[in-house]
Parts: sequence; structure tokens; C-alpha cells
Amino acid sequence: MTLGVSRELSLLAFNARVLSEASNKKRPLLDRFRFLGIVASNIDEFYGVRVAGIQDQQAAGVRTPGPDGRTPDVQLALIREATSLLTESAQGSWGSLIEELHSAGLPLRTWGDLDAAEQSILTERFTREIFPVLTPLTVDAGQPFPLISSLSLSIAIRLRAEGGQENELARVKVPTILGRIVQFGNGDWILLEDLILAHVDLLFPGREIVDAHLFRVTRDADLDTVEEEADDLLEAIEEGLRQRRFGSVVRLEARADMPDDLLKMLMMGLEISQSEVQVAEGLLDLTVALQVANLPRPELRAPRWQPVTPARIAASASTDSSSGDMFTVISEGDLLVHHPYDSFEASVDQLFAQAADDPDVLSIRSTLYRTGATSSIPAHLIRAAHAGKEVVVLVEVKARFDEAANIEWARRLEEAGAHVVYGVMGLKTHCKATLIARREGSSVRRYVHLSTGNYNPKTARGYTDLGLFTTNELIANDVGVLFNFLTGGTRASTYSRILVAPDHLRGEIKERIERLAEQARVGAATAITIKVNALIDPEMIQVLDRAAEAGVSIDLIVRGMCGLLPDPARHATRLRIRSVIGDYLEHSRIYRFAGPEGVELFAGSADLMERNLDRRVEVLFPLDEGEVRRKVDEILAALLADTSNAWELQPDGAWERLADTGISSFETLRQVALAASQA
Repeated sequence: MTLGVSRELSLLAFNARVLSEASNKKRPLLDRFRFLGIVASNIDEFYGVRVAGIQDQQAAGVRTPGPDGRTPDVQLALIREATSLLTESAQGSWGSLIEELHSAGLPLRTWGDLDAAEQSILTERFTREIFPVLTPLTVDAGQPFPLISSLSLSIAIRLRAEGGQENELARVKVPTILGRIVQFGNGDWILLEDLILAHVDLLFPGREIVDAHLFRVTRDADLDTVEEEADDLLEAIEEGLRQRRFGSVVRLEARADMPDDLLKMLMMGLEISQSEVQVAEGLLDLTVALQVANLPRPELRAPRWQPVTPARIAASASTDSSSGDMFTVISEGDLLVHHPYDSFEASVDQLFAQAADDPDVLSIRSTLYRTGATSSIPAHLIRAAHAGKEVVVLVEVKARFDEAANIEWARRLEEAGAHVVYGVMGLKTHCKATLIARREGSSVRRYVHLSTGNYNPKTARGYTDLGLFTTNELIANDVGVLFNFLTGGTRASTYSRILVAPDHLRGEIKERIERLAEQARVGAATAITIKVNALIDPEMIQVLDRAAEAGVSIDLIVRGMCGLLPDPARHATRLRIRSVIGDYLEHSRIYRFAGPEGVELFAGSADLMERNLDRRVEVLFPLDEGEVRRKVDEILAALLADTSNAWELQPDGAWERLADTGISSFETLRQVALAASQA
């Protein structure tokens, strides 16, 4: 059997590309810490979701190969080997970056290298600020092994009572509420766990501290909520969130210097085997790098880009209001915004704010997938509901790791009088859509916003996403039908302009690719450009592979996982696959099909993954207007010309970094946005 590309190994390869940015000397020092922290956080999620799922298969006795031709046992062995190499590289990056930080006047100190005066200052601070929030827990006949929450850093302590023979086990959690960085002196800092370890004897007076070592647990993070059996979906999700903190253990991290007998005590208490143990030759929990990245030294970070207000929005501002009139702007023609180059606050947020306050707005319908705990968008919808407008909101409470925030917003929206629905049974609603009905004279006009990204101002500053504002009647009709499906459960047999999963999207994409392949076989010039976060759907891999073999020129911009490999023997140079990793997280999805009949352009929320095509409500929306199409072509051209941040997938599955000739798509698109705002 020929083995395919492993989804899991492809995801780890993506993280290796991200990690390389931590060593990129062209980036300012604190920005490189940010990339290291992102990788550490990604690996945590990888274990909590992907590895946990494969371990469940293994425990269930699954021996059949997956789509990549590997059994769960083989997959886990390969994953452990790859993550070992990745974490080893991450530890090396941490060491190098810490040395540079020391040279920059921000030295990381250890308790052992502090002088007596410094130790005295920190001891007083420990007693005043840290000691009161620490909770020592001892394991004995009356106190069973404590429930240790996922991803919490802990200290395992062996104790001996005065005159005692047996060693007792105790655990102290390193409190997350205080942060890991304790600053003192003139730029010096020490890790919180180092400070606690230096004073651990104060927590156990009268007992001898035999030794104390750090460890960390990762638990299964997937929520197993059976919707058909859940009388109250919100309650079921909330219960799942409580269980997530204490799901089954998938990884125990410990330092190499932890004694074997202490490690065995932890393994017994956590009920795991040696295969779940990951030994670190360095610092545990490198997500601390994200906190280091925020140290107050702005000269060690790249200047923060200030998103611009698109010229049409700026021109619509009046003397009464500095904010643009979004209804006027949209009614004059389609508008495409590209975040974070274009301002989310001046466009998307302004539309919701204006709709909430405009007395002519009759109704607002919107989907909320990842809003964030402090998003302004739900607040505008609440205000609109209070004002008596009809507000219908689909809140996806199954959005992984955003469930708690979404549940809170759902309840607040309902209390305000909004009609809240929680999606379609058995499907996640991942599309990003808003439909606003506004009275204008004797008629009602509908305003539409469709996006590749979430209604979340925080991610809009760090993710690249496209948003289309339009009053196109065909699109408005389609979005109206979509909302009727989401709220009423009645599926449309067809849509005029948008492509919707799970009903039609897979077939629509496949049909377009196969049509271009047929045209290429008879000599027509055909081309496909697709930009997605992931390409791992077996059918889409196959159809693209055959299209390249048939003669279609294909450019794929795949940020993360990719299951398709270029084959020079069959594809010649027609199949080119690249990944762009840099200043922002490439998040927009763009589909461009070019043939003898012309060019079709779509953007939307769907990646080429089975879950997006078959198990989610997704939307690809057409980009028809001339200026909108020109802007998207400009974006694709910038990404395909990038040499500073681009990697190219090789026939053997390795990603090779392009020779840097100084062309950065991020800088190109910043300049494009700046010039457009001043036009």
C-alpha cells in the first residue's frame, strides 16, 4: 500500500515552519518570542484534540488504517517522534532567545544566581503576593490523588515527616492568575515557578522537603456532546466544559531530572503508562514565550500596523459624525475589505453600530462563531434588540474553545429580547453572514455582509480575512434563504449565487475543477488558484491531482495541512504549492477558476477538509464587481510573489523555504492599503 500524507504530521510540519520564525533574525526579538509561544500553544491543542482522538481509537482496539494508510499505533509512534524533534527545536529556540534578551537588558534570572539583597526583596514579595494564593495538597490515605486540571503547571513534592520513613507526595499548582513572569530590579525577571520552588518549605512547615519537581498534564479537550440526546444543548455544553478540565490524560510533561520513583508516583496517580510521558530537556510550558513577547520594551517589537479606513468609508463621514455612513457606502456599490490592512472597527463594527442605532433598520440576522469574550458585535446586537428591532442570532455554542464565551453572549442576547438559535442538528455553523433589512422610502433594502473571518475585533487585528458588503439582490435572496434554513431547518434545493455546504459546496467545487480539466485536455488555457488553511479532503486531493495531470495550471496557497504532493513526472511544473508564514495568520479562503468562459472568484469560510465540506454549514460567496475582483487578484499576486515568508512543498513532502529576495506580501499589502486609503 502507498502511504498518503499524514494529516497529523502535516500539521506538525506547519508548526515547524512557524517555529522557524523564532530564529529569523530579520524579525525583532520579542516578535520571535511570540512565534515560539504560538507553536507551544498549538502543540498543546494538538495533543488535547488530535492525539487524544487517536489514543481513543487505539484504546477502542481500532486496527484499520486511516486515510493516510497508517493504523493508530503507527500514527502515534510517528507523532511522538516528530513532536520530540519539534519540542527539542523549540527548547533550543528558547535558549537562544533568552541569551539575546539578556544582551538586550532583560535577563532571565534564577534563584541561585541572585545575591542576598535580591533574594530578600523577592522573599518579601513572595510572602506578600504569592504565598496567599498557593494551595498545597498532600496525597495520603485520607486525601486521594488530586484532580489536576489540563495544561496547569504543577510542582510535585516529596515530603518526609520528622522521624518518618515513608515519603509522602504533595502537589502545588503554579497559579495562572499571577502570570509566569515576576519582574524586579532594572529589567530583570524570574519565572514564578522558580520563586515558588525556592520557598516551597514555607508551605510545609515541620516537614522535610526531599525534592520538588515541575510537571504538567494535558487532557482530552474534545467535548462529546450527543445533540440528539441533549434536552438542553447549553447545559450539555457547559457540563462538557467542566469535564474538559479533567478529561483523560493524554500527556504528562516532566523534566529530565525528575527521579524515576517520583515519575512513577505521578504516572500511578494519573493512571497513565510510559507512552504518555514526554520528557523535556529544558523549560516546561513554553507558552510563557507569549508573556515574554509582551514585556514593556516596544523597541524590541516591530511597529504595530494601524489598519486604515477604506477611502469610500472615510469619504462618507459627515461633519456630524467622524464615522462613515456604511449604508450609503454599500448602496453605492460592492465593497471588499481586507483585514487587518483595512480597519475592522471602521467597517464591520461600524455597520453593526449604525444598524443598532438607525431607526430605519427593521431587522438584523447574523451568525456568531468565535466572537471573543469582549467583542463589540454582540453588544451592538443587544442594543438593537433593546431598541425593538427584530434581531436573530445564530450562536455556535460548539465552537471549540470558545464555547463559554458564546454561551454567555447567547444568554445576554436572549435576555435583551433577541431570538437566539444554536445551529442545525448535527452540523456546526461556520459561515460568517449578516443580513440587515432597512426601510428606505416605500421599500425595504437588504444589506449583506459575508466574510472569511469571525466577528471578532481581536482576531481581525492578527488574521488576514476578507469581508464583502453588498446589496446585490441575488446574494441577499440567497442569504435570506440561508437564514431560513439555519432558523427553520428547511433546506433550499439550490442557491442562485452563493455556494453552501454541506448540500452543494463539494459538488460545485468539484464540477468547476473537472470542467477546467476537460477544457485543458483539448488544449484550452485553464488555471486554478486556491488559498485555504488546509487541503486534506481525499476527493479534493484526487480531483486537483487529476486536473494538474490534465494540464490545468494550479497554484495552491495552503497555510497548514496539505495532503496533495506535486509529482513532476505527471504534473510537470503545473502544480505549485506554497505556504506563507509571517506577520499575520493567513486565514482568508479564496477560490479562483479561470477558463475559456472567463474567471470565477469566490471567497468564504470553507477549507478543503471533510468537516468543512460535509459536516459544517459553510458559504463561499461570489466576487463579481470589477474593483472587488481587481483587489482579490492583487492579493493573490502578492502572495504568489512573496519570497520573504514563503515555503514551497517538494515532491517528497518536505517544505523548502524560498530564497529571500526581499519581497514580503505583508509589506506589499500594507502599502497597497495605505495608498488606497489616500486615493
